[in-house]
Amino acid sequence: MYTGKHVKLRPLQPAFIMASTGEVVTYRELEARSNRLAHLFRQRGLKRLDHYSIFMENNNRYLEACGAGERSGLYYTCVNSYLTASELAYILTNSQSRILITSVEKLDVAREALKQCPLVELCIVADGKGESDRIVGLQEATAGLPSTPIADEYIGTAMLYSSGTTGRPKGILRPLPEQPADQQLPLFDFLVKIWHYREGMIYLSPAPLYHSAPQAAVNLTIKMGGTAIIMEKFDPEQYLALVEKWGITHTQLVPTMFSRMLKLPEDVRKRYDLSSLQIAIHAAAPCPAAVKDDMIKWWGPIIHEYYGATEGLGFTACDSHQWLAHRGTVGKVLLGDLHILDENMQSCPVGTPGTVWFKTATPFEYFSDPGKTQEARSEDGSMSTVGDVGYVDDDGYLYLTDRATFMIISGGVNIYPQECENLLITHPKIADAAVFGVPNPDLGEEVKAVVQPMPGVSPDQELADELIAFCNQSLSRQKVPRSIDFEAELPRLPTGKLYKRLLRDRYWSNKTSRIV
Repeated sequence: MYTGKHVKLRPLQPAFIMASTGEVVTYRELEARSNRLAHLFRQRGLKRLDHYSIFMENNNRYLEACGAGERSGLYYTCVNSYLTASELAYILTNSQSRILITSVEKLDVAREALKQCPLVELCIVADGKGESDRIVGLQEATAGLPSTPIADEYIGTAMLYSSGTTGRPKGILRPLPEQPADQQLPLFDFLVKIWHYREGMIYLSPAPLYHSAPQAAVNLTIKMGGTAIIMEKFDPEQYLALVEKWGITHTQLVPTMFSRMLKLPEDVRKRYDLSSLQIAIHAAAPCPAAVKDDMIKWWGPIIHEYYGATEGLGFTACDSHQWLAHRGTVGKVLLGDLHILDENMQSCPVGTPGTVWFKTATPFEYFSDPGKTQEARSEDGSMSTVGDVGYVDDDGYLYLTDRATFMIISGGVNIYPQECENLLITHPKIADAAVFGVPNPDLGEEVKAVVQPMPGVSPDQELADELIAFCNQSLSRQKVPRSIDFEAELPRLPTGKLYKRLLRDRYWSNKTSRIV
């Protein structure tokens, strides 16, 4: 978060406000904090293109932890704050991080991970005190360091990791030009234009700051001279109350947040004034068409959708009017060159699903993993994919059907479970749903649904039968779950992504092959 010119133009304006406590951090204070931490990085020998990591919940020190890297020419990795010690250790090692910034809340996990990470020289506790030469408190470590910029400022950027929903997470490395810190990367200029970011905007961030979308959105809000309201965690009614309280103009959500707000009692939904909202963006996970319909009816045509992987292969987007005219689309291509190809790398006809490939809009590689980088690219190296499956219509709008890795092959028929998931989530008794293939000795795989009932709803056979009947009304026979299991809570990240692999693996744990 480079505050640059804004610290001179609006030193006392809030750069961000913590939602639960109301704590205000001004542009002047954020600038000073970020500069002191940048000086610490240089003092510890970190030079341009070196790496460090951040492992924290949303808190009042997160943005300076990012901002210091953005003015030091460093790559910083924002780590999923729900990871275990071994998962954290993997990312710290894989990213070649020399410093870890963590919090009191996450220190136990960080401390355990550090035992496996000899290359991490220093662990900084952002909101606490030190306990050794290796684990130090942020305030004491930066005491006495200048609040003015370092002498050799260069632009830095995040090196985020794929969420690992289909395997080990991979670091996504983009080239980092040797340019001044106040010159933002071309991709961010593009995002400012399509999301209508502007001076004086008030952005509500309900998602974890370790994820790429809120990372970019909060970053750009501050670069444009706006104010970001940071929710420590998402709560549907608190979100609505914050829109009214702060006069929120811009926000970005994930579809599960839409679903949870829509399932609030009607009197609660009508209690808050949402008229200040101008732009509400959503992405990160598929949004059931019925859910989006209801949101547009509630909030009006201010909802924008985009599709783009963290890898930055390409970018599609649509506004509410375009979506209503092309119901279910994730938009038209705005960056990159889109191709829908079959398994033989031949173009699929309009309306026929295939793997989504892009002639890459922005270059990337998987850090220290040329093998994975090669797997994501076409044989001639001209195109890349993250394995999503979709099709285009006659007007060039893209529709996603699923991830190729979750395709169910039942009796020789390819079934993409997203359609069934989108339907189940609309049932009033269901809070969340996952659909995937499980072993069937005759068909190879059969369709299984695992659902999370709404509070107070009994997870029994009567409900399972009701849901199967519900699916039968809208889906062809082969797409309907043969059975339904229940979970108190599905393993969904706050970013909206579902760790479906964790659910599916339970049913395949005693199989040595996916070929039954």
